[in-house]
Amino acid sequence: MANDYYEILGVSRDADDATIKKAYRKLARQYHPDTNPGDAEAEARFKELAVAYEILSDPEKRAQFDRFGSVGGPGGGPGGMGDMFGGGINDLFEAFFGQAGNPFGGGPTRARTGEDIETMLEIPFERAVFGGEQSIDVETAVACDTCEASGCKPGTFPERCTTCDGAGQVRQVRRSILGQMVSAAPCPSCSGAGETVPEPCSACRGEGRVRDTRTYSVEVPAGVDDGSTLRLTGRGAVGPRGVGNGDLYVHLRVEPHETFVRDGYDLRATLPVGISQAALGAAITYDTLDGPEDLVVKPGTQPGRLFRLRGRGVPHLDGRGRGDLLVKLDIAVPTDLSDEEADLLRQFAELRGDEVAEESGLLSKIRSAFK
Repeated sequence: MANDYYEILGVSRDADDATIKKAYRKLARQYHPDTNPGDAEAEARFKELAVAYEILSDPEKRAQFDRFGSVGGPGGGPGGMGDMFGGGINDLFEAFFGQAGNPFGGGPTRARTGEDIETMLEIPFERAVFGGEQSIDVETAVACDTCEASGCKPGTFPERCTTCDGAGQVRQVRRSILGQMVSAAPCPSCSGAGETVPEPCSACRGEGRVRDTRTYSVEVPAGVDDGSTLRLTGRGAVGPRGVGNGDLYVHLRVEPHETFVRDGYDLRATLPVGISQAALGAAITYDTLDGPEDLVVKPGTQPGRLFRLRGRGVPHLDGRGRGDLLVKLDIAVPTDLSDEEADLLRQFAELRGDEVAEESGLLSKIRSAFK
């Protein structure tokens, strides 16, 4: 026997439904991903418990397991017909025709997990480049503490549905040109759960879950871009009455940076320098995301000159190196010259033979109007 589901849940082989459910809930709370964030071992154990409970809470599957040591009959074990298609002949028919078109029926049809949740997370530019953790608050469905996710009033237990006898579905026989056809549909009395709640919990109204806000820590990988989506397994809404959690999808929005613009894995920026610095040359300390770097502006440097700082861009998501930082030189032309600065520039223009506007005339009138 590959898996002893009784041993996984820690119950005896003659345990009744209430005992099995109680054992599952206790262990599920202990190993739930919310209780053990980042613990892969606990998450694997939680999934194992969910499978064991799914088998032992279903009368038909439990009977098959007790008889054959696996679910799916004698052919349900490794190498048999049940494994040929990854889940038995039930899954094969449902893959083509859906649950309702499966003539062989199946177990309870309620969802195996809760709903997936989508949310938006705004992160700083630097965190998108270098990665790191960031918290996010999510309003979601969580297990009801009052009834321990059973949906039942404390002290009471769910009962097997009398309409479907716990199968979670009802079958209908109809005639067609091909003969009798058997179809299955979710039971209208229990909505496919196989159980009914005679006395619902007042806190959750029989749902086994309530709305609440949870805070999760999101591990942002280095190099993510605006619009990227992260998947947090098991951080979605819990399903009705103890069914496992869905997933949480976090869509990232990267805040713009005042200096840098992303271009693939490269970063681009503009560096304004004065006319004298470009003409005579200068050593400039430039602040990158990694810290200060020295840039040497050679004498006579022209506007548009591009400095490439290798490895100062965005890390590749696969971890293989980083892009570059491309800094474009821009000549900053002064607009608020003093009289002394203007005279010096005129002398320079005269030495260079450049024609410039004279102080007298229209230029002088414009200047005096703003004094």
